[in-house]
Amino acid sequence: MRVAFYTLGCRMNQFDTDLMRTRFLESGYEEVDFEEEADIYVINTCTVTSGGDRSSRQAIYRARRKNPGAVVVATGCYAQVKPQELASLKEVDLVVGNTHKSEILKIVEEFLENRQKRTLVGEIFREKDLKNFDTVLYFEGSRPFLKVQEGCNKFCTFCVIPFARGKVRSAPKEKVIEQVRLIADMGFKEVVLTGTQLSQYGWDNGSSLYDLLRDLIRVEGIELIRLSSMHVGEMDGRLLDLITTEEKIAPHFHLSLQSGSNRILDLMERGYTREEYGKVVEFILKRRSETAIGTDIIVGFPTETEEDFKETLRFVEDTPFAYLHIFPYSDRPKTRASRMKGKVPERVKKERVSQLKEIDREKREEFYRKNTGRVLRAVVVEEDRLLTENYIDLRREGYREVGKLVRVKV
Repeated sequence: MRVAFYTLGCRMNQFDTDLMRTRFLESGYEEVDFEEEADIYVINTCTVTSGGDRSSRQAIYRARRKNPGAVVVATGCYAQVKPQELASLKEVDLVVGNTHKSEILKIVEEFLENRQKRTLVGEIFREKDLKNFDTVLYFEGSRPFLKVQEGCNKFCTFCVIPFARGKVRSAPKEKVIEQVRLIADMGFKEVVLTGTQLSQYGWDNGSSLYDLLRDLIRVEGIELIRLSSMHVGEMDGRLLDLITTEEKIAPHFHLSLQSGSNRILDLMERGYTREEYGKVVEFILKRRSETAIGTDIIVGFPTETEEDFKETLRFVEDTPFAYLHIFPYSDRPKTRASRMKGKVPERVKKERVSQLKEIDREKREEFYRKNTGRVLRAVVVEEDRLLTENYIDLRREGYREVGKLVRVKV
């Protein structure tokens, strides 16, 4: 039978899709492109924004139109958080939450026998382990991504992720080291460590991201360790010292800000002020000037005034970010912010997003100019395309050894 997958949202979902794909292929199913006719369509949904919900539903409708007789499965974060909403769609046969993803093959095969529509969603906060770690290695071109952590213990008032992914579950440190050694043995020079909130690695098992990195930098063959998103309030002095002095740690850090207004940060329950955030960025850049600092900004959080937004603009303009990811606020189920009054009109949010996007364009150009003339390490991610240690995407002819680490002048 033919099976097709469609993944929305973050790299956590990419990992999960690869896990599900492996289960089907090992059992003899044939994978086809999502735009082709398949017998089974698996849509791994996202719910981090209302746009994620909408895109997930559109993919479901598309699958049903492609083959009216196919089995359509909605899984992922939208399925975990709002299962009944998806179950109410006539196009959906099975709703499978994040709690049941590892059983998806069995669930689908049971449906093929009895054709009974089902919703299988468990209590995410009862999940205690990072399931199927050994099989969860995702490749983006030639770059291996290793999921070492899932879930988040910070309940920011706007964020639905803890309700979709649960609390922190970390892979055992020994398992991570073993996987990184295997990646090195395969000839890769860079590995990307990722998780829902990487800075919370080890919170559940007595370890820490600092402890993990201290061991990983000793793995022979790996020359670059790139880290995914971290929370500045969770980065202690030891970790900051390590990532700004150890050459194997890529000088590229994604540190979500969310707002430059202290009033809004307090309402969001982020746990830091803009001044405290700024000091972390200043410390990093003072010690490694080539570092790329990326961030996330939410505009239009409930009660955000014009002055709040101006504070965000001023802070972003004054901070040497390499890039920005900008999101208009949208109510998410189960979050405290969704119950707050003082919602910002959509047209105002749209205008504010537009202003920040212009600043993002300027910041990216400024960062590239700042690095012009620098000699940097870079991974050959595909033929004639390089990605520098500080996340600059370069097109250069003559580089054909994919996965190799080279030095290149920007």
